[in-house]
Formats: sequence, structure tokens, C-alpha cells
Amino acid sequence: MHAQIVALGEPMLEFNATREGSLSEVDRFAVGYGGDTSNFAVAASRLGGRVAYLTALGADAFGDRFMDLWAGEGIDTRHVRRDPEASTGIYFISRKAGQHYFTYYRKGSAASRLSPADLPAAVLENARLLHVSGISQAISEQACDTVFAAIAIARAAGVKISYDPNLRLKLWPIERARAVIHETVRLADLVLPSYEDAVALCGLEAPEAIAAHYLDMGPGVVVLKLGGEGALLATRGAGGDRRLSRFPAFPVASVDMTGAGDTFDGAFVVAWLSGMALDEAVRFANAAGALTTTGLGAVTPIPRRPAVERLLAQADQGRGEEVRP
Repeated sequence: MHAQIVALGEPMLEFNATREGSLSEVDRFAVGYGGDTSNFAVAASRLGGRVAYLTALGADAFGDRFMDLWAGEGIDTRHVRRDPEASTGIYFISRKAGQHYFTYYRKGSAASRLSPADLPAAVLENARLLHVSGISQAISEQACDTVFAAIAIARAAGVKISYDPNLRLKLWPIERARAVIHETVRLADLVLPSYEDAVALCGLEAPEAIAAHYLDMGPGVVVLKLGGEGALLATRGAGGDRRLSRFPAFPVASVDMTGAGDTFDGAFVVAWLSGMALDEAVRFANAAGALTTTGLGAVTPIPRRPAVERLLAQADQGRGEEVRP
């Protein structure tokens, strides 16, 4: 059976400090799993999607851990490359005074060495949706070419494109990031930027103006993630007019925001492909993203569908309110 959803990108093993302090002050870490598109794949699979992941790992123990993770999550890894000449990326998370600090060791990672020739065209052509991110494009020029090649294969086969800009300015300069990301937005059907990334990329500050700006670039659906303020959905009506609706966040006891946006993306895509109304898909994604913040790490707290449905059933709020563009 073909995967319904295909994700492409870079996984990274996570070392999350178990107490507050800088990296020079802490000595214990919880080992977990990160990488935005890997987080997305796990979320989509846990919430009911049939998912395949395209990436490369080092021929190392860290790569073995990812293969075990994805196998346990039911993710198709038949086309994951193992590179004997490169390592699997890792990163550390520390927390101090309420702030998160990320330290990455990813230069020359196996995933950054992926090339268009590594893409399994049949997997892409037989999917319903391809999900990619700006991080996948930023880790190397070769990886960026690979993302665009995957998009071209998918689009030619009528496969939908989902895109999270996920801006990381430590990986590339803003001018190149803006050019590459905005070109990708024009090729996408669904765009899922965070508010902070969108402000840096387009220079606008009003959420409604940002959502309208990205909608006018060509995608059919834009969901602007507003963190603790929820999300803003932008679509076009039958007459071509913009429709913007705000959805408040679900109040939960948050302890760690890592990966919440990736879970939101995975949840929204699963709901959207299942035929759920867009408003309900945003609520579903809001609930899934909120639950992810109630535990440490990017993957361990990603909820399964029954937990999301319980939160939705318990909540009195979360319905969309239409706003002016």
C-alpha cells in the first residue's frame, strides 16, 4: 500500500537538559528525537496518516535509533539512505530563565548530502501530499536542489505540496532564505508559517496582512501559527475574495514548546486529507499542538488521536471567528 503522506528532510537526535541551566551547568539529558519533518512524520502517523519518510542517516548508532523509532511508529522507511561517510545530526536543548537554547551539530550530516538522484519518483508520484520545510532547504545547496526536485516530481503527478518555511537564520542569510522560501510558497498548495518566521520574511506585522500576503502568492490554503494566540486560517471564497478566520489556542499546562509547530502541521495535513472541513482541521491541529507542549522533547509528547479528540470534546472554545483581511 502506498504512503498517503511523504515527508522529506533532516532528522536529528535530541539531547534535552533535564533541569534548567546553560550547557556548561547541566550534566544530565533526556535523549529524544528531533528534526522538523521527522517530527511531522511521527505526528501524522500517530494521528492516523499513512506516512513515508525520505532522508539519509549516518551508518551510526544514532541513525539506528531513528530507524527503530520510525519502525515503531509505522512509518515507511524503505527509501531512507544510510551514508557510511557522514553522520546523523544531533542537537542539545538547554533552558534558562524561561528561554530555550539550541546547540546544533549538523554540518555535513547525511541528510545534507541527499541529491535529486536519491529521490524515489514512484513514492512521490503515488502519494497524496508531499511535506517539506525551509530547514530541509537550508542545510545545504544540494539538499535545497533535492527539495525542489521532489516538488517538481510531485506536482507533475498532481500531488499536493505542504510547506512550513521554518526559518533558521543560523543556517543561511535572510536574503537567500527569503528568495528560496517565497519561491517555494508559490509552488505549494498549503503553507504553514509561524508568526515570527513570517514577520522576518515579509516585513509585515499584522497577522491578517501576513496571511493575505502569503495567500496572494498562490497557495490555496495558508495557516499562520500564532503560538499561544492560536492560528489564523486564510482561504479564497468562490468569488476569489479572501476569507480569514482566527482560532484561539487550547489552554494546557505547557512545559516545552519544542516541536509543537511540527505536530500542528502533521495534524492539519491528516485532518485536511481526511476531508475534514478546514475550520475543524485547524481546531484539530491546535489541539494536537497544544498537547505536545505538555511534555519534554519534540516526539515523546506528540499525542495520538484519542487524546486530541478528548481535548476537543472537553473544550468550549476554539471555534473560528471570521476577521477582515
